[in-house]
Amino acid sequence: MATLLTPRSRRSAGSEATRLIVPPEFRTALGCDAVGVPARYGFRILSRLPAKGCVYADTDWWWWLVPTGSDLELTWPMPACYAPGAEIPDRRPRLIHRPDGTSPYTPPIPLYLLCCQLTGTAPSWPLLPTQSDGVMSEHVHPSGPDRP
Repeated sequence: MATLLTPRSRRSAGSEATRLIVPPEFRTALGCDAVGVPARYGFRILSRLPAKGCVYADTDWWWWLVPTGSDLELTWPMPACYAPGAEIPDRRPRLIHRPDGTSPYTPPIPLYLLCCQLTGTAPSWPLLPTQSDGVMSEHVHPSGPDRP
């Protein structure tokens, strides 16, 4: 598991990786990253998501495809693992869920919130700077207290 959570640049030369293969009928115009969780969370997350993209699994980990950049300004809670380019440790995962539409993606925000809930981690949102009446202030949501 330590290798799984180690950034690619620090993995040992012997570490094998694989890229999750998206079935050809799905459009991937947004690029593909993946979010992995230990298998013990897999069914709980899958059953609670309002929309589900392609999901891959092996005996130890489940992986959800998300659009590229779904980690920007977010820190995914441990033990979740974010995999840029959907490049994961080579454990031979297989596709276990195929979405009904043409998109392979799971919406990242509901997935992030479920990961936080199941791991007991408070979601962490970046503060967004706004300008109201010529004074810079920070708040979390555009309809927050700094808006008239």
